Amino acid sequence: MLKTLLRWIDIPPGWLALSAGAAWGLDALVPGLGFGWGWSRLVGDGLIALGLGAMGLAFWEFLRARTSVIPRQVPTAFLKRGIYRLTRNPIYLGDAMVLVGLILHWDVLVALPLVPAFAALITRRFILGEEAGLIAQFGDEFIEWASKVRRWL
Repeated sequence: MLKTLLRWIDIPPGWLALSAGAAWGLDALVPGLGFGWGWSRLVGDGLIALGLGAMGLAFWEFLRARTSVIPRQVPTAFLKRGIYRLTRNPIYLGDAMVLVGLILHWDVLVALPLVPAFAALITRRFILGEEAGLIAQFGDEFIEWASKVRRWL
């Protein structure tokens, strides 16, 4: 049962949920850690919307290419148009934007260090392996594209 639970958690949305839960829990356990800035809720909502939008645009490209969005699968298509002209990982970038947005919305700014920790974890657990798979599958085409398009933003 623990192995099944860990398999479900060890996916990017699982790590996003755990990170968001940690931010929310920090706010719930130690109230008053925010700064009470009225703008943070509005900016947070905007970042959540932008993050979801980036994810939606990326999913659209996956649908257009008829390839799987599930991490750690062998790539069957090389996505480099649309939002992929701006970032190599729009879904992970969207996840990070949603996390920042939630932290700002909840006004628990002391939880902001969770964002670089989340990005480092996603890079190590998913992105590096996905990039290795793309190099193996598409070689120089991926390497050339990756030299022009940033990993995050």
